[in-house]
This record gives sequence, C-alpha cells and structure tokens, in this order.
Amino acid sequence: MSVGGAIVSFVMIWWLVLFTTLPIRPKKVGDEPEKHVRGAERGAPVDPAIWFKVKLTTAIAAPIWLVVFSLISFGVFSPD
Repeated sequence: MSVGGAIVSFVMIWWLVLFTTLPIRPKKVGDEPEKHVRGAERGAPVDPAIWFKVKLTTAIAAPIWLVVFSLISFGVFSPD
C-alpha cells in the first residue's frame, strides 16, 4: 500500500468511527432545564464533548487501521 493509500484508508476509517462515536454521552438542553436559553433547540447539545470524541475516535480507529494495513501489506486482502 502506498503512503497516499494508507492516509486515505486511515481518514476513511477515522470518519466512520467518528460518526459512530458522536452519539456517546449526549447532554441535551431539554435534559437540563436550568441551562435552557429561550429560543434554543431543546435537542441541541449543552456540551458536545467534541475533543473527547476526537480522542476516542483516534484511539479506536488506529488499531482498526493497523489491522487493515497489515492485511493489505501481507497480501491477505488485495484491493486490486
């Protein structure tokens, strides 16, 4: 696998994992009435914890990518 292919595969895996981690621990405005601002959507997150989710996504995506990279590099799975 080329360097470009490795980067593209990591980014694809990372985005897929990001979309699966986004719904983890949501704190909505509707769940905490004291933090509700008039005119705000009740389903909007109070604290989306994006940096936590980015770190979690990277921690999950890296080993998955390593397995995919190894399978392709050792010829077990050929993208051709």
